[in-house]
Amino acid sequence: MSLLRFRMLERALKQRAVEVIPPSNNPSDYFGERVFGRKQMRKYLNKQTFEALVATIENNTPLTQDVADAVAAGMRQWALKHGADHYCHWFQPLTGGTAEKHDSFAEPDGQGGLLEEFSGKVLIQQEPDASSFPSGGIRNTFEARGYSAWDPTSPAFIVDTTLCIPTLFIAYNGEALDYKTPLLRSIQAVNKAATDVCRYFDKSVERVFSYLGWEQEYFLIDDALWSARPDLVQTGRTLMGHEAAKNQQLDDHYFGAIPSRVIAFMKDLEYESLKLGIPLKTRHNEVAPNQFELAPVYEEANLANDHNQLVMDLMKRIATKHNFTVLLHEKPFKGVNGSGKHNNWSLCTDTGINLFSPTKTAEGNMLFLTFVVNVLMMVYKNQDLLRASIVSAGNSHRLGAAEAPPAILSIFLGGHLSHMLDEVAENLGDAKLTADKKKALQLGISRIPAILLDNTDRNRTSPFAFTGNRFEFRAAGSSANCAASMIVINAAMAHQLNEFKAQIDALVSGGMEQEEALYKVLKETIIASKNIRFEGDGYSEEWKAEALKRGLTNISHVPEAIMRFNAPQSREVLIGENIFNENELNCRIEVELEKFTKKVQIESRVLGDLAINHIIPTAVIYQNRLLENLRGLRETFSPEEYEQLGADRRELVKDIQIRILAIKQLVRKMTEARKISNHLPSQIEKAFSYADTVRPYLDEIRDHIDQLELEIDDEIWPLPKYRELLFTK
Repeated sequence: MSLLRFRMLERALKQRAVEVIPPSNNPSDYFGERVFGRKQMRKYLNKQTFEALVATIENNTPLTQDVADAVAAGMRQWALKHGADHYCHWFQPLTGGTAEKHDSFAEPDGQGGLLEEFSGKVLIQQEPDASSFPSGGIRNTFEARGYSAWDPTSPAFIVDTTLCIPTLFIAYNGEALDYKTPLLRSIQAVNKAATDVCRYFDKSVERVFSYLGWEQEYFLIDDALWSARPDLVQTGRTLMGHEAAKNQQLDDHYFGAIPSRVIAFMKDLEYESLKLGIPLKTRHNEVAPNQFELAPVYEEANLANDHNQLVMDLMKRIATKHNFTVLLHEKPFKGVNGSGKHNNWSLCTDTGINLFSPTKTAEGNMLFLTFVVNVLMMVYKNQDLLRASIVSAGNSHRLGAAEAPPAILSIFLGGHLSHMLDEVAENLGDAKLTADKKKALQLGISRIPAILLDNTDRNRTSPFAFTGNRFEFRAAGSSANCAASMIVINAAMAHQLNEFKAQIDALVSGGMEQEEALYKVLKETIIASKNIRFEGDGYSEEWKAEALKRGLTNISHVPEAIMRFNAPQSREVLIGENIFNENELNCRIEVELEKFTKKVQIESRVLGDLAINHIIPTAVIYQNRLLENLRGLRETFSPEEYEQLGADRRELVKDIQIRILAIKQLVRKMTEARKISNHLPSQIEKAFSYADTVRPYLDEIRDHIDQLELEIDDEIWPLPKYRELLFTK
């Protein structure tokens, strides 16, 4: 095994940057060329079909079969011209990745030849085998029927030679088996609720859009070194490995130039992404060695989420071309920063107003404050639901680790804006506002843009931070589907806005003027949500104590956090806003618990195998070398000299033996704990048992192995070390 390590290291050191040629000097020449977008629709569809499809996209108008057939014909013609020979329904099952089933355009014509066929029926719906994907009990395991249904709001695209049609994935009875379906429901829910509140201020608002800007962090590892690490290959993270002497202490990699091999990969990824209409904008080193980040321009949430899923697929494919492996695990390396995926969220009206952006008018800023204050209340009421949306086996390694947001949910507004809210609440007394008080209040609110201009810094420890014109949810993990967070954020915001509106309408029905009612409810909401605001260090022990006093929860236990999906407040949001029905919600809980269990199970089995079959034999080999050396010393020197000269080696032999025995014993105990857990009757019991009785052994075994790595001759250590994985360029 050690020979493999050095062969792979030699191979990695010989790698050079792959030449990447841009399609054109002007990105505008090729942006979206492999997407069946509006430009292509106009060219390949007649006017009537184009207008009908646009009406479907913008207004949810049902498509007739004739229109669907016409769209399919135009889409097929475009796809064939761009070299496509297959098509697929591209969907997002609850596994967390994407899935697709490819079919050829070619169909026998009945006369010994072939025709390129692609009908509206095939465009709109397929029937992939649903038995391969988790359903959480929605369907029986012996039933394979599931449907993928076209999502016209996300345009079709071509990858390689396959036309990919973004679709929903649903059971035969219409229940969601994917991320896209509930995301679309949540977008519709927040659209309606936000539009209703906006109309207090502007009657012309007809629609509110949910926008998402994601930031994707990842590691790039030479594929030769990756292949020599079975734990990385099978689990996505290193289950052992002592920290390198240099990791990220100096930040020189963060501020330094991007390595040439990596730049070539990034360029290739950007070119392919731009062809697919993904507007990548930013690339840079991240804080850990061999860690990087990319981010696009903001897009409508559904499209942005599709683009993130597509980018993660592209990253893996293009990395292989450049002799890299992309690591999307949240914590692939102990002792260096893990990888997150910040979800930057905003709401914008069809009149062009960003509801989280201040304006130059008092009326506009009242709209801004109304939505900001409702975000505060939304997070305060739904902290457990927000946390449940981002917890996983992988993400649990970074949350609360002084490198990522803590498991305690809080909001950073900035000191000036937070102080302004307190002032507004104070000035909005219980008595009816006089004209002078209203004027003074308006003058104060008009200062908001200037306040924010001087308060642009961010709190990196805040899980939910206001960043000038959006809120950044920083707790999501790098491997996650953005929809998991966005479903919850949009649904919870819709629920909060509906409650806010109901309070105002009740007061108006009781005879209060609308403006006064708005002020009254706004004040109550500011006061009620104050505990969620926090400007300090979210990593500190003091904050944990303070959060407890404020009634904020701190749940780091993954199965326990997942079970909060079923809490009364969570159910009120998810079922009450028609995001999930009872069955679909239970399905989500079941699937998330199962994913956690299986990942810990795999990690346990891989670690046990590596410990017993790789690490212990290596330790024994080195131990035998030491014993042979001791025998030589005994034969060469006097007993007194031997006692003195051989003391350190005898101590080392003893320490190695103690660790060998400890590893063997711990692996046996871990295996028994796993067997007991596997026989528990429910998924809930299994998940809790794996968390409480199996997972702790992973760290205990690792501690012994990592110490052996320090003690054993580097020449015979079987696995690539951190210094090789993280610093080989």
